[in-house]
Amino acid sequence: MKKVHLLILKAFIRPFVVTFFIVMFVLLMLFLWKYIDDLIGKGFEWYTILDLMMYASATNVAMALPLSVLLSSIMTYGTLGENYELVAIKSAGISLGRALYPMIIVVVGLSISAFIFSDYMLPVANLKFYSLLYDARKQKSASLVKEGVFNNSFPGYSIRVTKKEQDAEGQLLRGILIYERPLNGGSNNVIFAQQGRMFRSRDNKFLILKLKDGIRYIEDAGNSGYNARQTFTRMRFTETITKMDLSGFGFNRTPEKDFSNSFLMLSSKQLIYSRDSVLKNVKRDENENIALIKPYIKYLIIPHKPFPHIIPVIKKQGLLATVEGNYDKQLATLNNAIGEVRSIKDVVKPRIVTYNENQSIIRRYLVEYQKKFTLSAACLVLFLIGAPLGAIIRKGGLGLPVVISVIFFLIYYIIATIGEKSAKDGSVSPFFGTWIAIFVLTPIGLFLSYKSANDSVLFDMELYKRFFISLFKKKTTDDLPPD
Repeated sequence: MKKVHLLILKAFIRPFVVTFFIVMFVLLMLFLWKYIDDLIGKGFEWYTILDLMMYASATNVAMALPLSVLLSSIMTYGTLGENYELVAIKSAGISLGRALYPMIIVVVGLSISAFIFSDYMLPVANLKFYSLLYDARKQKSASLVKEGVFNNSFPGYSIRVTKKEQDAEGQLLRGILIYERPLNGGSNNVIFAQQGRMFRSRDNKFLILKLKDGIRYIEDAGNSGYNARQTFTRMRFTETITKMDLSGFGFNRTPEKDFSNSFLMLSSKQLIYSRDSVLKNVKRDENENIALIKPYIKYLIIPHKPFPHIIPVIKKQGLLATVEGNYDKQLATLNNAIGEVRSIKDVVKPRIVTYNENQSIIRRYLVEYQKKFTLSAACLVLFLIGAPLGAIIRKGGLGLPVVISVIFFLIYYIIATIGEKSAKDGSVSPFFGTWIAIFVLTPIGLFLSYKSANDSVLFDMELYKRFFISLFKKKTTDDLPPD
């Protein structure tokens, strides 16, 4: 390997690693900001939050890797151009294409690694992340009792506390109101207490409320039968104890197999296999449709084998020609035809809904399958844009390169998002919808590579300034009256 190639590789690796971790950190902060309300105050262990953040970071690689390649390539070649190192390389007889040669090998290796990651590791990370996030969002708040509001988290109880105080012995409650709602349909009880203490049992399975100075009201429907009398009992107490089950506040994990069939949790082979399974069901339903419609049609001979998506239609004039001149028979014929159409519509309508759902599922499988490859292609295309762009602008650091890279990445991300949504809706094919961003940006990358290889001053503001000044002067001269 030549020293020039080694110099370029060293200049690329450091910005790539730094920008990759910066982008991952920013995306992780966005994740925490989005789900902060679902994670705070639920009593999770520290390792649960750490696992969730680690899996979230793995799912963000698909966005962080292309952006890091784009930004680091602009910074690398922008720094080389700013320090006149590219000029020295070209003066030594080395073209920009040869200078890009080691970088192309590195980026191709990154693209292959990105495909392997998206096909083998990303489905596992998605499975771990979404299953853990689902259980975390479903987890009840660890703040068992809040002031001034009714808490219905405990089975069979509704609790409201006017004020909570913390002292050496535990948590002191004042103004306690408890509605007991028996799950077996027994009597309804209401408890008022002036104060009480709340603490957990030693095995952490029950919440114990030690109430003082209160009243318990009990309503009983009485014995069943004619004119059954309802009884109402009021009991005053100096001190009593109420135990509430805390089993619902434990962090219970949902089996991961319940999420394993989702689109994001499948590899490329599993996606193709699942799509083929759905296609078989669609073909089977299509073959059954003609057999279901046949009994409802009386005036046509339906072939044993269905035409491809074609159902013969009776012309109105031909149908009424057989009973021409008899108004009653014509009216009866039309009523019978309308009844048959409605019957066929009732039979076909639920099958159409099923068919549309299956087509949507097939499109989702194909979209996720194509996304396994677009991540690798995005790394190549964004490098093809970033490297010549950095050589043209000749600016390193985190200033102008960051602005330009964010602009191009937003263009890529917006086009890719719109294309993916259109593919899922069926507006465009899954292949075109997932690859449209690559198709749009590839000509831009080739154009920038051509301009960079020919030492273009594409982003020289002075050139554009002189052009507009000369244009303005020419226009002003033309407007002057002749002598």
